[in-house]
Amino acid sequence: MTTQQHKKLNILLIGDSCIDEYQYGLIERLSPEAPVPVFQFLRKEIKPGMAANVKANLEAFGCNVNFLTGDTSTKTRLIDSRSKQHIVRIDNDVRSTPLRIDSEIPGIYDAIVVSDYNKGTVSYELVEDIRQHYTGPIFIDTKKTDLARFEGCYVKINSLENSLAKTVCTDLIVTMGKQGAVYNEITYPTPNVEVADVCGAGDTFLAALVCSFLNTQDIEQAITFANHAAGKTVQHSGVYALTEQDITDIYESINNRS
Repeated sequence: MTTQQHKKLNILLIGDSCIDEYQYGLIERLSPEAPVPVFQFLRKEIKPGMAANVKANLEAFGCNVNFLTGDTSTKTRLIDSRSKQHIVRIDNDVRSTPLRIDSEIPGIYDAIVVSDYNKGTVSYELVEDIRQHYTGPIFIDTKKTDLARFEGCYVKINSLENSLAKTVCTDLIVTMGKQGAVYNEITYPTPNVEVADVCGAGDTFLAALVCSFLNTQDIEQAITFANHAAGKTVQHSGVYALTEQDITDIYESINNRS
């Protein structure tokens, strides 16, 4: 994508969501009760996570998003304010009832996006339902291992998930952090940036991939654009959704390289 001009997109987003809570504090001593640090709470931030973070990033690109999700999990992170290092993460996972779509999907959607963190909202059968009732492009970010059941969709996974996969599909995109992303045995490099936190980078990659592809109809351009978008996210601590200025900077960076 070499321009900021893009159409208003209507997206159906389906997936697991969570609340990301960040508690910041100071650690200045050990507990007299056990050899553990004493965390002195200062403040907290609440951000949408998982598929809800994909939604925030899609909306940053100006998309209209219809979001279908299940029960919401909570992830609480205790972070040392001085070093920005995580001390511990406390997960309160809620297992969702799988969603089903057993009727025609309105033709208003430019794409369907599935953000599957394997918390129950998304099943293999749901994706099969979607493929049966929708003829447009489908993008899936999944932690499931039988990828062959997603044939006909663009599937994005990370390198760890790829190592665990039991089957493969044709349109598979594997993200590898600073090593870039691989599609059809071609590696697409990512920009060299200082990494503060990789949390949420996959969500940003997915949203940027979808928007770029729908505007260019070129998956290779879309992967390059998504790499640059994820490169913006990892420069920030915690879950981060792109801003309008971030998106402008991405376009300028890609244009300067071309």
